[in-house]
Amino acid sequence: MKTLVLYESFFGNTAQIAQAMGKATIGEIIVRQYSEVNWEEIRSFDFLIVGSPTRGFRPCEATKKFLKSIPENGLKEIKVAAFDTRILIDSIKSKALKFIVDTGGYAAKHIQKSLIKKGGVVLVPPEGFFVSDEKGPLTEGELDRATQWTEKLLTCG
Repeated sequence: MKTLVLYESFFGNTAQIAQAMGKATIGEIIVRQYSEVNWEEIRSFDFLIVGSPTRGFRPCEATKKFLKSIPENGLKEIKVAAFDTRILIDSIKSKALKFIVDTGGYAAKHIQKSLIKKGGVVLVPPEGFFVSDEKGPLTEGELDRATQWTEKLLTCG
């Protein structure tokens, strides 16, 4: 099985998660930023994993731009999964901000919706990996969890 992990990262946290996914031991896994690939190349992969930091409850602009570049049914028959990096809601002290985050959501669910619209086949719910603050660092254990999640995901496909 050939898998492509695509990501964008501002402070290095999402990049670290994507690289940890690339260490999964199932099949061939290639990890790239959006700027390093175009959508046509995706057709040569069996699995596509797309990730982004959460910015304003949504994926970052590079992620949105990449997803928009994929034509309708461009992911037909390709297995897809979505992930994001996010602040752990329990670490937010402001009740108002906590409510907004809880209501607004995170990037991964929006990524998954776009992947489905483009014809991707989803096997698991979107996943979030936690940072301790807006700029990080990742919370303890998240890199191992990313590798394990990827291995579990790839055994589903």
